[in-house]
Formats: sequence, structure tokens, C-alpha cells
Amino acid sequence: MALSDQKIQALGRDGLQLAARGDFAGAEALFAQAVEARPNSGQLLHLLGQVRLKLGRFAEAHEPLERAASFLPRDAAAQINLAGCLGQLGQHDAALATLDRAARLKPGDAAIAYNRGRALEALGRSEEAEHAYDEALSIDHRLIPALSARASLLAVRGDWVGALGDLDRALATRPEEHALKLRRGELLLRQGDWSRGLIDYEARLDMPGDRYTPALPRWQGEPLDGPLLVYPEQADIDGDEAVRDTLMLARGLDFVVQGGATIAALIEGPTVHRDAPLPGFVAAAPLRSLPHLLGWTLESLPPPGALRPKAQPSTRIGWFARTAPPDGTIVESDPAQVANCGSVVGNDSAITHVAALLGIPTLMLVSSSADWLWGPRRGPSPWYPSLEVAGEDDSETLAAWLGRR
Repeated sequence: MALSDQKIQALGRDGLQLAARGDFAGAEALFAQAVEARPNSGQLLHLLGQVRLKLGRFAEAHEPLERAASFLPRDAAAQINLAGCLGQLGQHDAALATLDRAARLKPGDAAIAYNRGRALEALGRSEEAEHAYDEALSIDHRLIPALSARASLLAVRGDWVGALGDLDRALATRPEEHALKLRRGELLLRQGDWSRGLIDYEARLDMPGDRYTPALPRWQGEPLDGPLLVYPEQADIDGDEAVRDTLMLARGLDFVVQGGATIAALIEGPTVHRDAPLPGFVAAAPLRSLPHLLGWTLESLPPPGALRPKAQPSTRIGWFARTAPPDGTIVESDPAQVANCGSVVGNDSAITHVAALLGIPTLMLVSSSADWLWGPRRGPSPWYPSLEVAGEDDSETLAAWLGRR
């Protein structure tokens, strides 16, 4: 049965009210009904596409948004929303072309310039993306997404001062924005500025995500009248990242480590499984908060913990790195044999930390985006007496290190 214009208007009005209350699913049902009755209404198509974007159903949003943009060729908002959908679908060239149309319809719009930057960055055109962010910020110097995005680009090309300046300006507008604090903290920490960076890095604990937290009060460094539990934050307790964090950071005071079967078999100290009850524990701290809570610096790290396995060195070279060994080099690649190696080359993974904890001469190859825990310097590491750190692309250091074995 055909719907009257009055009924269609009522559907659109009621849909807008539901969307304003955050009921996007309810709004979508009403807009879909209205579009079925008026399939060539650009406004209704636009509204239907928008609520599907809000619901994260980008593939389903594409068709109504594309049709809306064709029916509303002079509506910049219709072009912008279509571009956003295209970007979510990975169609960045099409998104950029759509944003260029929007820019012609609405010149001098900061949001359009910012979104052009995002599309250009996704296409690997970093220099053009930076210019687009510059344009957005020349229009609105407080545009938080543009400041954050430009900070990332500046950090990648090594302009730490510029990146931190952008994040400082963003935080001046939104001082309680946890994601911005975390970004600034990580930049400071990568430069080795732990005195400022560790405080900001704690903002991660107040952000949503799949981070694990036990049902205990969070330790803030105060004296305790009972045992302290320390734990990795990763959801996968036996995953490589959780094991690696535990091996690296479980040091510096008396505590019980929460871990899986891998950690229980490796470290000498007391452990408790994640699924076990926690009677008697009075507080808990994530391992990655220990540098902040205990006032560590790269110059004053506590000694590493001890392992249950013991090294039985040989002339074998353990190779646990993504980088291929030099031609003709005979290597051991079985992680179960790491204790029987005389030297080890690896990436920042649990098995490389095991080698370093065993006192085996170890070279760790890290990428340009290495964990902030390593600091900015390469060479002998303060984390383990037997460990040196080098860049993954530093073939000269690798060759020289192998030449000394």
C-alpha cells in the first residue's frame, strides 16, 4: 500500500527523533520504510545512509549514500558522508575524488581538508596529507583530529618537537582526552623522556578496550599490608606479547606474577594462573605501570629476574628474527633449543628475552616503531647485561656482531 506524503514525513520526523536519542537501529527501520516508498528522495537516502554509518554497517550504507550524492550533487554533506563510507570500505581513491567535489562546493571547510588528509595518508601520499592537515589547521587551529593526525606524520619523519607541539595544543583544548595523553606519553617515552612520558602513558588504563584487569584495587605505589599481584594486560595470557612483557618487566620488588603455563614454567618467582582465585591479595598492578610506580629510568633499572631453565652454551647461533641469516650461516631456529645456543639473534619476542635472561650473548633487531621500553639508543641494553639492540635494517651492526661470535 502506497504511503501518503504525510505518512512519509512522519516516518522521517520520528526517525530523526530516534537518531537524536541514539536509537540508530530504530531510526534505520523508519528511514528504510520511507525510502522504500520514495526511492528517489535524496534526503531520505542520505538519512538512511547516515544511520547505517552510525551502526558501522558500511557496506549497506554505501548504496543509499551513493544515490543520495547523485540526487544531491550540490549538497556538501552528502558528498562528505559518501567519502567517509568509501574510506571505511578501503576505497580511498574514490573517497578522495568525492572529497574534492565537496571542497569545491564548500571551500575553506576544515573538516573536508582534514578528511582529504586522511584519504591521502591512506594512499601513502604522506607529504600531500600533511599539507591537507596544515590547510585544515589554518582554518581551525583547534581541530583535534587534524592536530592528532599531523602529529603522527611528524613523528614518523622524526620531527618530535613538531609532533609534541601538536599534541600539546590538542590537549590544551581537551586536557582529559585519554587517547591524546597516551599518544603524547608514547612520543616522550620513545625519546627516552620517562620523567614526563610515564605519567601520560598511564592514561591507557582509563581507555576502553580488551585490556585485562583483575578484580583487585589498582596499586598506586602505597605501602601494602598483604601480597601484591602484577599482571600482563594482554587478553591472551600465554600469547607472545604477554610472556615477553612478563619476562622483561617482572623485576624490582616482591610480588606474585599472574601468568599462564608458559610463564609458570619459565620464571623462578611465585606465579598464579589467571583463572585461579585471588584470596589474600590486597592490590594489583599492570606490569607496564611498574616503571611509573617504582620510578625507573633507563639508567636505574632493577636487575632482571631469574629463569628456571639454565643455559648450556654451544657454538650454535640461535636465529629467531624476521631478517634472514647471512648466506652459509648455520643457525638453530627451534625455540625449544634456545638454552643450548652460544649466541642468539632475534626480534623483540619472548624467545629473545629468554635468551637474554639466560645470559646468552643476544642481538635484538627492532623496527623503527620499536617499543618505547627500549628508548632511543641502540647498542648495549640496560635491560639485560648480555643484550645488544640494533635496527632491523642495520646490516653493518649485524655483520660486526656476528663476526665477534
